[in-house]
Amino acid sequence: MVNKGQKKAAVIAEHSQGRVWPVTYELIRAAEEIGAGPVEAVVLGDQAEAMAEEISRVSGLPATAAVNRHLGVYHGELYKEILGRLLSELNPAFVCLAHTSRGLDYGPGLAVRLGAACITGVERIKRTEQGLSLTRTMFGGKVSADVRPTAATTVLTVQPGAFKARLSDHSHQPQVAVRRFDDEPRSSKFLEVKKARESDAALNQAEVIVAAGRGVGKPENLDLVRRLAAMFPKAAVAGSRPICDSGWLEYKRQVGQTGATVSPRLYLACGISGARQHTIGMQDADFIVAVSTDPKAAIFNLADVCIVEDLTAFIPVLIEEMERAGSIS
Repeated sequence: MVNKGQKKAAVIAEHSQGRVWPVTYELIRAAEEIGAGPVEAVVLGDQAEAMAEEISRVSGLPATAAVNRHLGVYHGELYKEILGRLLSELNPAFVCLAHTSRGLDYGPGLAVRLGAACITGVERIKRTEQGLSLTRTMFGGKVSADVRPTAATTVLTVQPGAFKARLSDHSHQPQVAVRRFDDEPRSSKFLEVKKARESDAALNQAEVIVAAGRGVGKPENLDLVRRLAAMFPKAAVAGSRPICDSGWLEYKRQVGQTGATVSPRLYLACGISGARQHTIGMQDADFIVAVSTDPKAAIFNLADVCIVEDLTAFIPVLIEEMERAGSIS
């Protein structure tokens, strides 16, 4: 474990069912770019020691395993309680979490316990004459903001995919400290995990994805999206989170941070604004076509072809032209 008096950065590992999520190594890269000093990983769980050893062996960094018998599954209340005490001892200048539903659940509360600043959705780290600057998008991705932390400690959430993971040859000797905590949940109790009945396998296998966003206007207009998808072989229909939250599409078809991550040959974004929560799941598509009535839509910053038009006017014309041109291979 790093000496308490040193300035440092702490990375809180993301994991489930005994497996370390790849975003953990992206967090390590972000922490190293911050350059606040030595980096240490922290793993919470009922079997945290094995995962801490894995992270230390892969990264070459010291890791702390915070063991609690109730953390066989994620529990936000215990994360805040245990990390609040543990990080007060480590005294890091920066605490890096993943910008996931889990990180956003406990991150702000943890910042309150530490008396720290809290900056969410960090995508880039810059150094200016005034000091360290953290870049995040706002207003659905239309605005990019540079935020300079001024507190002694800053809790930040890092967008998955924003930093390339640094992986070694896995030959490091693990440096693991084990801490055991007897905390009991007081305000909430875990009941069970229910897995979705269907997976996103169809999306992952599709070579063409036609995705609908809030801009489709009404559920009846999804028929246009389905008709367009039917024009391509190996195609699938997808949606942004607002569409799935509205019940217009099943959650198995959601693309984005809390849905599927896809990389098709062609991604047709119809009525999608381009919020980072969505684009993180489709930014690796080979070719992106975006249709939106908003000429300033953030999705246009990512698209290869940008079409400023109402999709109810554009898609029928596109389908007609495709039918006239013949089959697509």
